[in-house]
Amino acid sequence: MKRMFFSGCLLLAAQLSFAQTDSATAKADSFYLLSPVEVRSLRLSSKAPFTTTNVTSKDLQQQNLGQNMPYLLNQTPSVVVNSDDGVGVGYSSLRIRGTDMTRINVTMNGIPVNDAESQAAIFVDLPDLASSTTTVQIQRGVGSSTNGSGAFGGSINISNLEQSKTAGVTVSNSYGSFDTWKHTLQAGTGLLKSGFQFDVRLSKLSSSGFIDRASSDLLAAHVIASWTSESGATNLKFNYLTGKERTGQAWNGVGVIFTDKEPNTDYQKALEQQGRTTNTLGEISKGVYYKDQTDNYWQDYYQLFLNQKLSSSWLLNIGTFLTRGKGYYNEYKKGEKFSDYYLPDFIKAPGDTLRKVNLTRQLWLDNYYYGGVFSTTYNTASTNFVFGGAYTRYDGNHYGFVKWAEYGVPLDHQWYDLTAFKKDFNVYAKLQQQLVANFYGFVDLQYRNVNYTINGFRKTPDLPAINNTYNFFNPKAGLSYFINHTDNASSKLYASYAIANKEPNRDDFEAAPTEQPKPEQLQDVEAGYQYTARRFQAGVNGYYMQYKNQLILTGKVNDVGAYARTNVPSSYRAGLEFFASLKPVQWIQLNANATFSRNKIRSITQYGDDYDNGGQVAREYHNTDISFSPSTIAGAGITLEPLYRITGNQHVFIDLLEKYVSRQYLDNASDKQKSINPYALTDLRLRYQLSTKTFKDISVLLMVNNLFDKKYENNGYTYSYLSEGAYTTENYYFPQAGTNWNIGLSFGL
Repeated sequence: MKRMFFSGCLLLAAQLSFAQTDSATAKADSFYLLSPVEVRSLRLSSKAPFTTTNVTSKDLQQQNLGQNMPYLLNQTPSVVVNSDDGVGVGYSSLRIRGTDMTRINVTMNGIPVNDAESQAAIFVDLPDLASSTTTVQIQRGVGSSTNGSGAFGGSINISNLEQSKTAGVTVSNSYGSFDTWKHTLQAGTGLLKSGFQFDVRLSKLSSSGFIDRASSDLLAAHVIASWTSESGATNLKFNYLTGKERTGQAWNGVGVIFTDKEPNTDYQKALEQQGRTTNTLGEISKGVYYKDQTDNYWQDYYQLFLNQKLSSSWLLNIGTFLTRGKGYYNEYKKGEKFSDYYLPDFIKAPGDTLRKVNLTRQLWLDNYYYGGVFSTTYNTASTNFVFGGAYTRYDGNHYGFVKWAEYGVPLDHQWYDLTAFKKDFNVYAKLQQQLVANFYGFVDLQYRNVNYTINGFRKTPDLPAINNTYNFFNPKAGLSYFINHTDNASSKLYASYAIANKEPNRDDFEAAPTEQPKPEQLQDVEAGYQYTARRFQAGVNGYYMQYKNQLILTGKVNDVGAYARTNVPSSYRAGLEFFASLKPVQWIQLNANATFSRNKIRSITQYGDDYDNGGQVAREYHNTDISFSPSTIAGAGITLEPLYRITGNQHVFIDLLEKYVSRQYLDNASDKQKSINPYALTDLRLRYQLSTKTFKDISVLLMVNNLFDKKYENNGYTYSYLSEGAYTTENYYFPQAGTNWNIGLSFGL
């Protein structure tokens, strides 16, 4: 109760410091102007009629001790994070306004990051990305047109092309709970007389994880090479990132079983009895586990950009890219049917036929994702016009090998080899125009054409090929009005309307092979108000997101952790987002944000297996909550600099952070017994910074996460069935670590 009171007090104070409101003045937006031209066409300025959060490299480095990017964005409005390993180093993800990563468009320097087939952005494949990220802009809702898959909950635009004009070297090391290590080396030549410039980052991260055998072993490198003409009008930039991850599989969760005759009223007690760190994947026999139950993946990003200043008002950007990915699941499987591997049953002796076998296998994904992007920008004091687009192609190969079996399976038996291809073309035009003094109009029109071919699935390789073409028109429009007050304070009023369309992903087609899923459509209405003064900023944003044929999670998961979804004719998300920041005195900063929402499906029928009679058990629900969509999400923080008057070139900061997430339902029945309990977390950060003649920066960072050792879960899944006359439900949860800490030391020359 005390912690909840503390959270409430902070929430009344203000928004988290790096979740800043956009400036509401008509002055030039420095964040927008300083963004590299490669991403500027996808970014929104403060004059745009949408809600955004801008996160800088300084904000990221204040917490970057090994966790993936989602966890570094945890305190931004409407965001909920989750992880398989319980600490956020291995597989980690986030949701914005309740929508998952398959609906959040992620770009890096204007290049699509989302996998073309799953449509998810997998951040574990980009280890230590935050160490060389300059800015992140989060657009909530449909936002502005971008390249890649459609934005149905938001978009995340990452820029990591900035280079310092001066030479420098930075070495960072950290260690923490669960044997978590992070080592980073960064170096840059600065701008040379020839116009060339080179930067490099090398990273190694590892962790045992909170969950049993959920270890992470991650390697990464980042190289930027650029040339700028003497006049500065021409810039060539080559960007290369490579990431290698090896993580222990931990996507099963910890199971809790109950029936309608014996309902479970305290699932957390059941988790304690089983063990919150339990991981059943790879179990050979009781207490004995396969030692190489791992996910292995390598990914290389090649990006080449030409930026040309054509005149004082016109800019041209052309980019090409290749994303090369290859990897596999290595796993032990117990009691597999020979028929699932297209093999005859094993005849051990006459009259003794074995139909099942224990084996190890590898499921491979081998893909190329490549294409080009372009944009041309016209910019004056009153007009900003962008015309751009992209063409991308994905060539994917899915195949699998049996690496070992007790009997009856040939060595390296390959039982499937399937291909998939996807072509994606889009073109857009954006106009931001000053209509009269302090009054701006915004229009954004995008056409997108997608052709997707799937030549079978692992479990159903003989199905006819899927070859679908989609044509989408995505218009957006809005207005912004600025009011100048006394004492340099200002206000911004804005409203927008946007339409977005998106095709289903590979899992959607595989989950419904006989009845293909339909594309989704979203109509998004947003309106808000922001106030900006020297010591105080505040704002409110309202949204109504109406979906047609939204693909909804059913709660069921397949054997590699993918959720099955189904179209529902009508559903919506409606909410209010509040954010504010207050600096009452020089040494105190108060910040907070909160989202209150309703997320409803008007009508849905869910099915469970009927083991008693065969077939399915159908249950119909009306005006029910969308799964994983909490009605309240809140974050708050206070930053103290107690010695600010006497520090000089030294600074000491104390950050106390709060996060609250209300109840989340595992499926769409609004059933408390199939839900994740609400949780409130407190984190503590202690920061020390020093600059000397030799070192530009020496910093020490101590983070204590989950300060009060809260037992909580932030993800899960469920499925139900009828058995022996009882309707049985199995919930699976992903427990997160209790109190844990990390400490880091960084030197910059």
